[in-house]
Amino acid sequence: MVRNSKVEFFDDVQRPLIALGNDFPDGHIVLPHRHRRHQLLYGAAGTVLVSTAEGSWMIPPERGIWIPAGVEHEVKMLGDVNLRSLYLEPGTIDGMPDACEVVGISPFMRSLMLEAVDLPVEYDPESRAGALMTLIQHELQQLPAQPLALPMPAHPALAARCRAFLTGPTPHETIDAWGQALGMSRRAFTRLFRRETGISFVAWRQQACLLAALPRLIAGEPVTLVALDLGYDNPAAFTTMFKRSLGLSPRNYLKQNT
Repeated sequence: MVRNSKVEFFDDVQRPLIALGNDFPDGHIVLPHRHRRHQLLYGAAGTVLVSTAEGSWMIPPERGIWIPAGVEHEVKMLGDVNLRSLYLEPGTIDGMPDACEVVGISPFMRSLMLEAVDLPVEYDPESRAGALMTLIQHELQQLPAQPLALPMPAHPALAARCRAFLTGPTPHETIDAWGQALGMSRRAFTRLFRRETGISFVAWRQQACLLAALPRLIAGEPVTLVALDLGYDNPAAFTTMFKRSLGLSPRNYLKQNT
């Protein structure tokens, strides 16, 4: 059993897969770092925000994030978090994403991961523990992608504007206001934004509002309060945005994922 430890302590362990569990308090930040192994990070409880130079990903309960080997990332805890992580040697399995990606964690996979963190790191590959770790490798390839990413631009002035927006996202920010702040025409700004992030400003603004709302909703705050705090004119407008992004209303999403 390995809890509250770092995977780097086990760099010499010759196993294709290592499972670790770590518990963190609300607000704790794991500063930017990288691993030589691939990582699947899963919050058994609490919500996690993972950030890299390319974007930010919100991981609510029952979701995980695939982080390829060598990618520098920061992890922030939103609420008390029970993290469970799988660390996979590069080249062990094929077909995994080349970039960070939020994935769904099925009840079966969740049970496997919770069992895995209680196994010794140097498990016998021919034992029950070895069979369980082999099964996890097969299940990793079946995890469905989830639309909970927020790409971040590299352009310095635009990136600064995006980071400032994330401190208080609102659906009322406009293309014209951002373009004017950056000294650009509307057309030049929209071209720059799409080139830097891969999506439109409106889609990015909507996703930022969604990521700001999720941890509050998961914590039990009323939909109406969250919607109005974010600047939506009414809860119905917020619900429409939420359903467009995640396929469910806030209430149904929470029923399914908490």
